[in-house]
Amino acid sequence: MRGAVTRRPFIAAAMGANGGQAPAHVHADRGTSMTSKPVAALLADLNIAQSHSRPRVSNDNLYSEAQFRTLKYCPAFPGQFGSIAHARAFCQEFFTYYNHEHRHSGIGLHTPASGHLGTAGQIRTERARTLQAAYAANPGRFRRKPTPPSLPKTVWINEPVEEETSSDIEQVA
Repeated sequence: MRGAVTRRPFIAAAMGANGGQAPAHVHADRGTSMTSKPVAALLADLNIAQSHSRPRVSNDNLYSEAQFRTLKYCPAFPGQFGSIAHARAFCQEFFTYYNHEHRHSGIGLHTPASGHLGTAGQIRTERARTLQAAYAANPGRFRRKPTPPSLPKTVWINEPVEEETSSDIEQVA
């Protein structure tokens, strides 16, 4: 039960960061802490669905892997940390930057925060207006009319596979 006790502050902090709302889903690797019965019971009590990476697939969570690669190759990443406090301070600054400032190509050059907060559509609209104004002012500068990158309709870690129905099979035959 010790694991659930130590996780409660973590879950409470995560919920507090999301306006007091529990997430609908939590995706994790298959580490012992996230597959333990106390954590599973805690998430079930909070009505949070759990999903896990596939067994023995180290790069199943591509978003997490991309974040770790960005962290690892960050020019400011130290060769080693002097203390746990140093590591925490560095990571706090890095993750704030990564989530609120770093533009991600896979989400239309938006930040994860803009996607999470629902502002990506408005930002894309403003970018389109700016690009249209630039094109109107100097069309010779462009080879074609510029548009901002599109936003993905959905983002999945492991997209569910749709099951075939009998009507799907009949249409193929």
